[in-house]
Amino acid sequence: MMINPGIEELSENGKYNRYVLCIATAKCARIVTDEYVEQYAKAESMVANKETDKTIGAIIKKELRDDKAVKTAIKRLANHEYEIDDESILAPGNNVR
Repeated sequence: MMINPGIEELSENGKYNRYVLCIATAKCARIVTDEYVEQYAKAESMVANKETDKTIGAIIKKELRDDKAVKTAIKRLANHEYEIDDESILAPGNNVR
């Protein structure tokens, strides 16, 4: 199964090669995974302390819970939620390297 958008769209008309896209996607996927782990720990704590009657899965964002980290990373790159810098990937207002 192919993930949309395709490489051509992500490369912004040849501005980025496949290697840069691969590195940027991997770094963004790590950010997504970290978000999931943080939300899971918070949800687990809430359930354990009986602060909510929801399940752990219901508390975690659907995007993080249901999609693979790479798929979410590609969507975020395509939507310009994260930008590809010459050196690294940067979240808006956040210098993640």
